[in-house]
Amino acid sequence: MNVVRKGTILGIAASIQGLAMAMFLFPHFIPSGGAASVSVLLNYLLHVPFAITLWVLNASLLLAAVKWLGKENALWTMYCVTVTSVVVNFLNSHLIGTVSFIFVDLLIGSILFGIGIGILFRMGASSGGMDILALIISKLKGYTPGKTLFVINGSVLLLTGIVVDLKIILFALVCQFIGTRILDIICQLEYKRSLNRLGN
Repeated sequence: MNVVRKGTILGIAASIQGLAMAMFLFPHFIPSGGAASVSVLLNYLLHVPFAITLWVLNASLLLAAVKWLGKENALWTMYCVTVTSVVVNFLNSHLIGTVSFIFVDLLIGSILFGIGIGILFRMGASSGGMDILALIISKLKGYTPGKTLFVINGSVLLLTGIVVDLKIILFALVCQFIGTRILDIICQLEYKRSLNRLGN
């Protein structure tokens, strides 16, 4: 695939993910995953900007991506992490309050998050953080990326829920469930298409 075309598609997917986080999830302190969970925790306790924590955490895990997933994946992941962080930072500086009720925002945010991350995974990139670990485990063990990501993030989210609010655990797990199901659907579409090509 042409580099410009791939960069454009990944940029759009990363922007969708950033939109879901900044506009629908973060205003309710709902973390969308492991790295996001840490960013919500640090913002809640120390008022560290979401974008800074996201960028630092994601960048630090790129070494694992280089070793297990290859340099190309690491470069595209870094690009996607940067785009997502820029979108989150921009929206946070312009948005005040929440868009709607928490249940409406949770549903919309989870769906958008799943679509964004699903496109990234399908195109050989990720949104960084725990996604990198999920991709590595999925590659080595053959588990589906969505289920692997759900287990990893579910564990990290527990800490955030205990510190911030126990309700956050339920909301975050719902977000993870919806988002990772959509992720698996998008990834399995590519897998089924590959099987159809082999059958023809």
